[in-house]
This record gives sequence, structure tokens and C-alpha cells, in this order.
Amino acid sequence: QVQLVESGGGLVQTGGSLRLSCAASGHTFNSYVMGWFRQAPGKEREFVSNIRWNGGNTAYVDSVKGRFTISRDAAKNTVYLQMNNLKPEDTAVYYCAAGAYRVYNDYTNINRYDYWGQGTQVTVSS
Repeated sequence: QVQLVESGGGLVQTGGSLRLSCAASGHTFNSYVMGWFRQAPGKEREFVSNIRWNGGNTAYVDSVKGRFTISRDAAKNTVYLQMNNLKPEDTAVYYCAAGAYRVYNDYTNINRYDYWGQGTQVTVSS
């Protein structure tokens, strides 16, 4: 049974930092793309970042470039999202997702991802 379990969310002030973790289990993710999405109240879920488990290629939405860094630890089967210089507009529930080859050419599309975590709340106060 595939499980993606996020952790690390919380309440921070503007300019603060958080590191989200996504622990993956129940599957071999070697050929997968691991993604982070977020959903703010009243808005659609949006792509934030992703990383290929093999090779480490990364992608980011423009609004987080230079502030967020995605990485993975193969030994721990865990993906991280380091978030620095947080802004109130980063407030959202953050979701971890995993997708196979269908993601490769359309990685911002939530429908291309096969597995999702339960989400972790990030709140940035002004």
C-alpha cells in the first residue's frame, strides 16, 4: 500500500523558514517524479515544485524560485521542500504527490500524479 506522509508544516512569520518532509513507502519510486502542490482557501490546487527520483531534475513555479528548494534522500525514501523567506501568500495546505511517466510532459497537471499525501498546513503571518 502506497503511503505519502507529509510533515513539517506550521505557523511562521513573514520571512521565516520551514522544511516540509514527505516520507514515501509501499512502492519503488525510482522512476517516479515527486511533487509538491499547495491549495489555499477558495483556490485550486497548484503546482509548487517537483524532482525526479532518478537524476534529481527539478522544477519550480515562478513565485517560489529562489526561495524554495526541493531535494530527496534516497536512503530515507523522503522528499523535502525547504521554504525560506516565506510570504503570507505562501499560506496553504501543502501536498506531496508521486507520479510515473505520465507526469514527464505535463508535470504541473494534478491529474498526472498517481499518489497523494494528506497534506500539511503552512500559515505565514504578516
